[in-house]
Amino acid sequence: MTTPYLRRRVKNSLRLATYDGAAFSAMAGLTQNFITPFALALKATTAQIGMLASIPSLMMAISQLAAPDITERVGSRKGLILPVVFIHALLWIPILLVPYLFPEPKIWWLIVFVIISAVFGSVANPAWGSMMADLVPMKIRGRYFSFRARTVGFVALAFSFAAGGILEVFSDNLFLGFAVIFGVAAAFRLLSFYFLSKMYEPEYTFVNENSQSIISITKNLGSTNLGKFTLYVALITFATNIAGPFFAVYMLRDLNFSYITFVLLTSANALANLALQTFWGRRADRYGNIRIVKITSRLMPLIPIIWLFNTHPAYLAGAEIYSGIVWSGFTLASTNFVYDASDSRNRAKHIAVFNAISGIAGCIGALAGGFLARYVPVIFNYNLQTLFLISGIMRGVVVFFLLRLIIEVRTVPTTKTLEVLFGRNGHPVPVRNTVKKEEVITGKK
Repeated sequence: MTTPYLRRRVKNSLRLATYDGAAFSAMAGLTQNFITPFALALKATTAQIGMLASIPSLMMAISQLAAPDITERVGSRKGLILPVVFIHALLWIPILLVPYLFPEPKIWWLIVFVIISAVFGSVANPAWGSMMADLVPMKIRGRYFSFRARTVGFVALAFSFAAGGILEVFSDNLFLGFAVIFGVAAAFRLLSFYFLSKMYEPEYTFVNENSQSIISITKNLGSTNLGKFTLYVALITFATNIAGPFFAVYMLRDLNFSYITFVLLTSANALANLALQTFWGRRADRYGNIRIVKITSRLMPLIPIIWLFNTHPAYLAGAEIYSGIVWSGFTLASTNFVYDASDSRNRAKHIAVFNAISGIAGCIGALAGGFLARYVPVIFNYNLQTLFLISGIMRGVVVFFLLRLIIEVRTVPTTKTLEVLFGRNGHPVPVRNTVKKEEVITGKK
């Protein structure tokens, strides 16, 4: 039974979750788009950039597979979340000290510390996702998470601009500039730790009855709805990471853009992403997450293709805006679908498998991209553009063959795509277009 006191605790925790997200996003805005420039300043090669993007993803994936068992041993989700977040904050200190304290070749030290940081930054994700799914009612998940994403996204954008400005100010001493932004990032991650420590964790009972193992979930990937969705997202991630880690290299090394131009372009993506969060969130709540996944998936193959035809910053800003619009809907709907399609007892394990499979696929994609970059022919003006073409074609193949296999788990109206995108978003007529949640988990009807 839900009491007024419990409702207040949940409401306060959702507010704290937004504050936590804002603090985390301040850290991300200061670091996420600047690890590759930091590596380039350390004279990293294209292959090393591929490793920097891929190996941390692999280790993140492996660590998340162990997260549910660790959570059960610890006895609570916050018991795992809080210590790893605290350590994650402190790990920015050795990263900022790489240019000053560690011997050559310094890039390998950076890769090691980024791997360790990535593990501690992600190992608690399944526990956090499980806790948030318990806190946020299903009927408002699209709206809440779109609001949260929009709020924290603006914070990330603001701090990304600040980081670019700091690097311009310290253009004569870049490593000092990087030390400043990474140091401030550590402080904001500690603030995130504080907000997380104040959140209410709903009761989480660890039981073995009807509980699935990680191995069992993984074996059934091809026979369950959620499993097929996991494989679909993993293949999209693989195709994306063939090119994804190298857009920054392309802009900073090949096109020789300044840090300010680089930040403006990446910010155009973020702004578009933020502007569409509410748009996609409302439609995901109304028409189902899979409907949004399907719409955005069909638009996704064009994202890297657009980069082939012009190098002017204004043109590339348009490409970034298009990318932000598409990924905004895809990411939001994908995350919420995993919450919807998994039962609460096994949710942390399903989230762990989903994140792990995607992370492994992303790692392989980035490694493949780094390898191919040395051998692909120059079809347009730069060899990295050939990677963009390959990535676009592969995304199209995945969408064409696999997208039709995914089924919505909620009762949603049958509506034309144009009505979903441009209609008034009201008065749906429910239809039988669902599978039961137990069918999603077991694969049995």
